[in-house]
Parts: sequence; structure tokens; C-alpha cells
Amino acid sequence: MFDFANQAYTLLIITVVFGDLFTRIIVGDGPDYRLGNLLWSLALAASYFLVVTAGPVCGALTDYSRSRKRFLFASYLLTIIATALLYFVEPGWITLAVVLIIISNFAYAIGENFIASFLPDLGPKKALGWISGLGWGLGYIGGLVATAFTLLILGEVSEANFDRIRWVGPFAAAFFLLAALPTFIWLKERGRRRPPPVGESYLRIGFRRLGHTVSNLRGFRDLSILLVSVFFVMAGIYIIISFSFIYGAQVIGWEEHVRAMMFVTVQITAAIGAIGFGWIQSRIGARLTYMITLVLWMAAIIAIWQTPGLTALAERWLDVNWEAQYVFLFAGSLAGLSLGSSQSAGRALVGVLTPRGKSAEFFGFWGLAGKAAAIFGILGLGIIQAYLGLADAILFCLALFVAAFLAAIPVNEARGAAMADSWRDPHRTD
Repeated sequence: MFDFANQAYTLLIITVVFGDLFTRIIVGDGPDYRLGNLLWSLALAASYFLVVTAGPVCGALTDYSRSRKRFLFASYLLTIIATALLYFVEPGWITLAVVLIIISNFAYAIGENFIASFLPDLGPKKALGWISGLGWGLGYIGGLVATAFTLLILGEVSEANFDRIRWVGPFAAAFFLLAALPTFIWLKERGRRRPPPVGESYLRIGFRRLGHTVSNLRGFRDLSILLVSVFFVMAGIYIIISFSFIYGAQVIGWEEHVRAMMFVTVQITAAIGAIGFGWIQSRIGARLTYMITLVLWMAAIIAIWQTPGLTALAERWLDVNWEAQYVFLFAGSLAGLSLGSSQSAGRALVGVLTPRGKSAEFFGFWGLAGKAAAIFGILGLGIIQAYLGLADAILFCLALFVAAFLAAIPVNEARGAAMADSWRDPHRTD
């Protein structure tokens, strides 16, 4: 249910509505919007830098204190408040928009670490792919509900419609607030709360546990290798999440109804990808599933980049007169399948390779790899598009997925799972 709830923020604020609103209306440096795109990438990169700084320490602290749920609740409230305040941003109020995006996206992103750390507690390792896929699939269904309502009720992103579309912030906040309540009512924290020893503080314990884990991380060889791959794949995914609908508006030049069709297409295919590949993963293993999803990503990026070329080929070979914006829907279908399946498979594979008792800490490293990647990917694309334009900058994304695939080749799932199962917490007393 938390996956169901938080997709309202990702889609409405980062992907579909507010990102487009920020670049074209709030900054509004048309016709190419290069400054708006760059400022958007800088705001997101700054928020992910905060997650990179805080995530692993918070993970170590919450593992020790058994307070993951409290930290999750704090991130949830901060996301809701900062997102609701986006209503007050006016065209030209760039600083306020940037500050609120940094705060809200930081809170949302670190909350992803906290909720993911519960995954190893929800079932046996063989079932984690299915459980993760089901959660991610429900997330895309939640995003579909939230964004469909927004597009139907609030309308298009335009200066003429600004007084209505500005309500996207409060609506995303309200959806997250209500839909995540079942998580806090029924989700149980494993183990008893553990106060700090006399003369110690939680913060000092968190840093010490983090240092111990870093020094021993090479012992978890396969998890360490996987995190390198996760870095590259998440760099590419965050580019797609942050710029896909901006790309459609600026490069493809789609009409409003095609934008709505793309949203529905991506949500449905992403849900199918997450749930379907979760089922496949329980039969062929997490690593192989993860590798297949990376190949899907490469195909999707090539289709996005070559949308005009595919349109010309369809006209020449099939004797049809399709517009590029409709061919772009095909690329969106591939991206949707890749988006849901790769994130679900990657999260589940981390869960398989993570020892119990260190889940929040190791998922903090997972979050660190992902958010450091977001900084690298989003800033990289922002700088490249400032010189080359957004259309050609997408090739940077393809290079990232190729690097992710190559980095994951040495991962041995069976060896890594055995290492995780054999680990024992030296500080455990119950």
C-alpha cells in the first residue's frame, strides 16, 4: 500500500505534471527550455545528494534502534507537507519551486529506503521477487488512479490553465496521505526497540555501525558488485522518470491527448512488467530476471531516440502515415515494461543478498547507489542537453544501461544468498 501511495508523488510531481509545469511555465525559457531543464536537473540532484548523505547513516541507526517505521512516518509527513506547498508557486517563482522540490523529493526518496528495508521480513527469499513485483505493480496502479484523476479534472499544463493545474501539489499530497495509512496501521516492526547504551547516542551508534559495514562490505562480494550495476541502471531510470514527459513535450511535440495516452500506456505496461517479471523471477532467479530487464531497457532507449526514424520506416515499409507522437507510444510501452520489471527485480535481488538484521542498513546502501546515480545521471543529461539538445542527449541514457548490464555479469546469486544466510549480528542480544 505504501508503493500504491507514493507513486502519486513520483508521477504527478516528478514525471508527468509538475516537471513539465516547472520547465515550460514557472521558468518558461522557450523555445528550447534549456535553462528550465538544467534547473530541474539541479534541483533533483540536490535532493538526491541529501539522500546519499543521510541514507546509510539513517539505515544503520534504524536497524540498531528497530525504529524503521518511525523514520518512515517522518519522511511521509515531510513529503506531504512540502508537496502540498507547491500550490503557492507562481510563474517566475523559481527559488521557491526549487526549494520545495528539493525538500519533498528528499523526503520521498529516503522514504523509499525505509519502506524497502521491510522487504526481507515479508517472506522467504524465493518469494521476494513476487512480493516486490506485486508492490511495484500496485504502485503503478496507484499512479494510474492518481494521475488519471489529475489529467481529467485539472487539465493540461499551460499558462492559461495555471490556476487549475497548480492544485497538482495538494492533490498528490492528499492522495499520499490517505493511501499510505494502511501501512502505518498494520505494518509491524520486527524486534523490540533498543535504547542506546549509557553514554552513547543513536547518531554515534549509527556512524559506528556504518563504518563496520563499509569495512566488511567486501565480504558481501556479490552485493557489492550488484550495487555498481544498480548505480548505472538507476542513473538511466532517473533520467527517464525525470525527463520522459519533458522529452515528449519538447522533442516529440505531442498533443494533450497523446500525453494522456502515454501516461496510461506506461502505467499499465509498468504494472504488467513488475508483476509478470516478479512471477518469472520466482522460477528463473532474481539475477537472470534482472539481466533480461536491462536488455529491455536498451531496446526502449533506442526506440525513444529513433522515434522519427521508426516513423519514416513505418511509412516506407508499411505504407502508413503515422505521426511520430503515436510511434512514440511504442517506445513508451517498452519503457513501461522495463521500468516496472527492472526496479522490482533489482530491489528483490538486493533483498536476496541482504542478511537479516542489516536490512535497513544495506537498503540504505541500495538507496545511496540509486540516489548517487540519480545525481550523476540527471546532472549528466542536464549538462549534455544544454550543449547538444535533449534529442541527442538521450544516448547518454543508453550508455548507462549497457554499463549496468556489463557490471552485473559477475554477480553469483547462489553464493551471495549463502553469504547473507550465514551472517550473524555480533551485537544481537535477543
